[in-house]
This record gives sequence, C-alpha cells and structure tokens, in this order.
Amino acid sequence: KLVSQRRRLLDYVKSRDEERYKALIKSLGIRR
Repeated sequence: KLVSQRRRLLDYVKSRDEERYKALIKSLGIRR
C-alpha cells in the first residue's frame, strides 16, 4: 500500500522541517 510509504515520508519531513510538516498535514487534511 501507499500508506506506509507516505508515513515514512511524513516522519522524514517532520524530523527535518517541522513547519513544512505542519503545512503538509494541513493540506492533506490529516488528523494526528
């Protein structure tokens, strides 16, 4: 599935750029 890959990408982005991560979450409409 594509979910696990996306999760890994999000974790990667979060560790590198918190602000971009938050923007991504907002644009994707993900609640975490």
